[in-house]
Amino acid sequence: VQLQASGGGLVQAGGSLRLSCVASGRTSRTRITGWFRQAPGLEREFVAAIRWTGDSTYYADSVKGRFTISRDNVKSTVYLQMNSLKPEDTAVYHCATGFTAQVILPDEYDYWGQGTLVTVSS
Repeated sequence: VQLQASGGGLVQAGGSLRLSCVASGRTSRTRITGWFRQAPGLEREFVAAIRWTGDSTYYADSVKGRFTISRDNVKSTVYLQMNSLKPEDTAVYHCATGFTAQVILPDEYDYWGQGTLVTVSS
């Protein structure tokens, strides 16, 4: 499975960005796809996740109400709509996929994309 993340960029505080994660290869509808982020000097942290079947979504408390994760099964793409961005959202955002039930743990995911940089200026 290969993942390609895109959509990062520079935005002012209060602005919006939409990240995309396109999956290719031997994907499966039983997978869960998550977004993680890593700021300089900090550990990778969970942001949001979505299952490929059903309606289950998961969010970190720090992004609830501001970020929305969604999927397009036909395009094998997961999106992360980020609104009301804050400077503390600045990080490299990675998408990952796996069969895990432990959705907030990065080590539980099997495949990772290359990351896309989000910079929020104050």
